[in-house]
Amino acid sequence: QVQLVESGGGLVQPGGSLRLSCAASGSIFVIQHMGWYRQAPGKQRELVAGITRGGVTNYADSVKGRFTISRDNDKNTVSLQMNSLKPEDLAVYYCRVLATTVRSPLVPNEYWGQGTQVTVSS
Repeated sequence: QVQLVESGGGLVQPGGSLRLSCAASGSIFVIQHMGWYRQAPGKQRELVAGITRGGVTNYADSVKGRFTISRDNDKNTVSLQMNSLKPEDLAVYYCRVLATTVRSPLVPNEYWGQGTQVTVSS
């Protein structure tokens, strides 16, 4: 019912920057929350950053001051600007959306993107 398309991953040197984007489409009613998660090799998936419909943000301690999340409610998009990237930021990054749909206008469900690889290496 909701499709998420991510873009912007790739290879970057330590200290470099990348910008991830995620576009949601489908029978969306309201997107309540949008966020980025990541999963490094051998580790569990973790929250990187999240943003409410009203623009309230939260970040993992490890990325505070380096990453910035933003969203466009009109376009149903969320972006993650990643600066000062470190080797430990290497992971597959996933977009997650909590949204109500035309079929489920009162109960939100979560939807995940397919993931985009971010590699930080010299």
